[in-house]
Amino acid sequence: MTHRGAVGSDARDGDGAGVMTSIPHKFFIKNFAREVGVDLPPLGQYAVGNLFFKPDQETLKDSTATFEELATSLGLRVLGWREVPHDSTILGPAALSREPIIMQPFVVLKSAYGDGNKPDNTDPGLFDERTFERQLYILRKRATHVLGLANWFYLCSLSNRNIVYKGQLAPVQVYQYYHDLVNVDYEGHFALVHSRFSTNTFPSWDRAQPLRWAAHNGEINTLRGNKNWMRAREGVLKSDIFGEELDSLYPVVEDGGSDSAAFDNVLELLMINGVLSLPEAVMLMIPEAWQGNPAVDPAKAAFYEWAACQMEPWDGPALFTFSDGRYCGANLDRNGLRPCRFYVMDDDRIICASEVGAVDIDPERVVQKGRLQPGKMLLVDTVAGRIIDDSELKYTVSHRQDFAAWLDKELLKLPAINEKLLQQNVDLSYTIDDTTVQNDPRLKAFGYSFEQVSLLLGPMAADSKEALGSMGNDAPLACIAQQPRLLYEYFRQLFAQVTNPPIDPIREAVVMSLECYVGPQGNLLEMDASQCHRLLLPSPILSIPEFTALKNINKAHNDWTVRTIDITFDKKKGVPGYLEALDAICDAATEAIQNGDKVLVLSDRATSAGRVPVSTLLATGLVHHHLVSNKWRSLAALVVETAEAREVHHMCVLVGYGADAINPYLAMECILKMNREKLIRKQLPDDKVIENYKASCDGGILKVMSKMGISTLQSYKGAQIFEALGIDDSVIDRCFAGTASRIRGLTFELIAQDAFAFHERGYPSRSVIEIPGLPESGEYHWRDGGEEHVNDPVSIANMQDAVRTKNDKSYEAYAKAEHEQIKNCTLRGMLDFDFEQRTPITIDQVEPWTEIVRRFVTGAMSYGSISMESHSTIAIAMNRLGGKSNTGEGGEDPERSKRMENGDTMRSAIKQIASGRFGVTSHYLADADELQIKMAQGAKPGEGGELPGHKVVGPIAHTRYSTPGVGLISPPPHHDIYSIEDLKQLIYDLKCSNPRARVSVKLVSEVGVGIVASGVAKAKADHILISGHDGGTGASRWTGIKYAGLPWELGLAETHQTLVLNDLRGRVVVQTDGQLRTGRDLAIACLLGAEEFGFATTPLIAMGCIMMRFV
Repeated sequence: MTHRGAVGSDARDGDGAGVMTSIPHKFFIKNFAREVGVDLPPLGQYAVGNLFFKPDQETLKDSTATFEELATSLGLRVLGWREVPHDSTILGPAALSREPIIMQPFVVLKSAYGDGNKPDNTDPGLFDERTFERQLYILRKRATHVLGLANWFYLCSLSNRNIVYKGQLAPVQVYQYYHDLVNVDYEGHFALVHSRFSTNTFPSWDRAQPLRWAAHNGEINTLRGNKNWMRAREGVLKSDIFGEELDSLYPVVEDGGSDSAAFDNVLELLMINGVLSLPEAVMLMIPEAWQGNPAVDPAKAAFYEWAACQMEPWDGPALFTFSDGRYCGANLDRNGLRPCRFYVMDDDRIICASEVGAVDIDPERVVQKGRLQPGKMLLVDTVAGRIIDDSELKYTVSHRQDFAAWLDKELLKLPAINEKLLQQNVDLSYTIDDTTVQNDPRLKAFGYSFEQVSLLLGPMAADSKEALGSMGNDAPLACIAQQPRLLYEYFRQLFAQVTNPPIDPIREAVVMSLECYVGPQGNLLEMDASQCHRLLLPSPILSIPEFTALKNINKAHNDWTVRTIDITFDKKKGVPGYLEALDAICDAATEAIQNGDKVLVLSDRATSAGRVPVSTLLATGLVHHHLVSNKWRSLAALVVETAEAREVHHMCVLVGYGADAINPYLAMECILKMNREKLIRKQLPDDKVIENYKASCDGGILKVMSKMGISTLQSYKGAQIFEALGIDDSVIDRCFAGTASRIRGLTFELIAQDAFAFHERGYPSRSVIEIPGLPESGEYHWRDGGEEHVNDPVSIANMQDAVRTKNDKSYEAYAKAEHEQIKNCTLRGMLDFDFEQRTPITIDQVEPWTEIVRRFVTGAMSYGSISMESHSTIAIAMNRLGGKSNTGEGGEDPERSKRMENGDTMRSAIKQIASGRFGVTSHYLADADELQIKMAQGAKPGEGGELPGHKVVGPIAHTRYSTPGVGLISPPPHHDIYSIEDLKQLIYDLKCSNPRARVSVKLVSEVGVGIVASGVAKAKADHILISGHDGGTGASRWTGIKYAGLPWELGLAETHQTLVLNDLRGRVVVQTDGQLRTGRDLAIACLLGAEEFGFATTPLIAMGCIMMRFV
């Protein structure tokens, strides 16, 4: 399993490895009596586990005494302690510095064992195993709460069925380190082995796997949401087995653990509770793709729908293996993006591993072999001595209850509610006022601009798709912008890269779903029909009639009462009134919950000249976290009636911070007015333009979810897959708790000031002469008086004049203008050099420019996205300088490697390998100085690419080895890279194809990219590129261009510091790119850790690009 793990800068420092086995009774009977002088009872009547303690004798003494006291209080008895024999000499310096003392307590049920050194009674009929397991679980939770990780205390396992040996080890070290495992008497009927490749968290002893009941290969992308929803459910949990003790076990998900540990915490509770068996609990948490698959058995689909009413999927590419001593199993997620092979042998052994060959076997003794398929489970019942087929297991589980009847009786659906309301003559129609788009004061008051209306809403209503943009985003970050910005714009979308793949939402639609179950949740720890009494929404976006029906739901179902919470306040109260309104909103939500209301509606409909709205996003996050912290969130649905939200990103942020449904009424009214005024490119009925708008929002949400590898809206909701950029901790802690925020800034007071600034546009306090109509914000196109842009007309003109005429004054004017624009638009513009603390040196001591330019590369722009003339000109120029040009993902004609008559060459030194692999041949790989694996693109991270068929003309098709006229698609993921281990394999293969070329991996800046880069370095890459969010693109949806990814300044600094911290910096060359303009930009990048620098937009402008930003 060594290839599945990683090591640090010292090969003796593994990322983590371990093994779970059944209790080795023969070994413990022999050794415990000899070492402690106490006899053990029969197997199953004692528990044992490996516990980590701080390497301090005084702390150890206090901690073990506390543990024994807690055991005694629960009717348990610690028979004694055994120090686990081990060999510390094999550890590397990092593992050794955190090596704990490892002790084994042997715990019995005191009422069964007695007070002596031998058990009073060994009759299994008198032993209450369920009580024993319950008390062990409570002991583990209490000990963890009391002792905690602050004392280095960690409980690997404490069970009468399984035991876990693990540590910050490499796989080969596990059996060398733990002497018990090589003892001839150590016997067990199963073993579960895990090797860790640490990519999202740092290596540590406690994060190694297996965990207490499971081991996991993959990533749980929805972790934050899963944890928040689990905390919210604690308010409605009740258990017959735990009774009043249940409250003392919270939080169910313990702090400080990995995503796998959180999953294990919840799985353990479900299993110990006893209502669900281990395989049933796994099916509940990791359902297969059933919603979009008509071939699924109706009974099985009904079970999964019942499960969906209880819990959102723990989503992400994952292979889960698990055991409770009786059942041993493996379950693959719905996408099937982790490998799992199994063999059944003629001696009744079953071997299951990520790859064939993990265990040496005789092929002639194989009875059956296979590959675990998406959503399927491999299960062995060791008591019955048989393999339970996936179809048999799920047939049995799905027929345990009549789930279909439960759903028919209890589950509410919006169409049925509409029908009931119409039968009661409830009016669901609506009208729009007579104001025009240009004159509606509400549009101005909520920050609508002419650009947003015409360039975003218009195409959404006409084509049911977002508009395409080009050339990237060179507008200011929201936290730097001179004009007020909506709060949504301070949040940046996170995305999958390396550790897990994004999903293709179009071609993998079968695994994706926007359906969501909202409203009060039932008790997760029981199984009955009332758990299905929820409302099913097919999409989070509600039209105005759908929202009206939802507001009147209690006329169809009188137990579903609705509370509308007004999120506007009196303008006369000023900024203090905004802050008071936040408290009033929380108080209203509390009152509604205490009143038993099932639906809470946050509404800004009351906005007028005298009333100012609180940001809908701020109110949503505030109420969601207020309810979560009080464990009330699972008692009601949270619906938003908003004039503020109109773009896909707005919808995603609202859902990501807890909104169950959204009615963007003003955006819809605006579209209807546009249709009335014939401002939409196509003439369509009103119903159709709203349908198109909803469809574009739905498609955009799916696309954003898919960037992170998330399949279902249930899992995305509340998952907070964002980083805040420029928001103060006071706002984060109250409204967006748990969101990464490295750049501070926006306080509640500043948010309030922006709210008044927007309100003043629509409802001015005094008469002023204004240009009629909606403002031209200049957010998408440069506009005089609008937002600044890095690439403004003055800068472009000066640069083109400088390079065409070799005019130094024009370049100086360009550099001066760009310096001002960089200050207005970017984080690096906020930085300055501390020259006073430095001693100047003479220019002849500085690296000459002829050497500096060798560190310059041009960005990956494919032939096809730009012309042959542009592509070859860049290559010739970089070859003359001694720098490097990049082919991009479209391949390169081998003829370009030949020398031209004047000695120039059009050969690109960097050959890119992207997900489509266009033009990638053995010759292409061999003829490279650098091979770059493109994992993400700055302008649209987590997305794929597409070259329309009309652009795939003869030479382009020939270079890409494709058919002329047929469109080409680069899927979002590499279909041979679903994990860091797969990337490691590709790096190895590329080095074999061209040993003299260095291998580079292209990443995009986001929080956590430093740990990913460390993983890439461990995977033996030679070079890492950190791209900024503002890179260029031929075409992408505006949501990705404007809101995905982070500035390179953050990603580069994090990557450099993390590599240094892990002693890996010397292994790799680090490069950065993203709107680099002048020597000042390069100097800052150099100080933050870059050794090489990429340019793409600038060379294109120098050649004459006119920056057309819309496709």
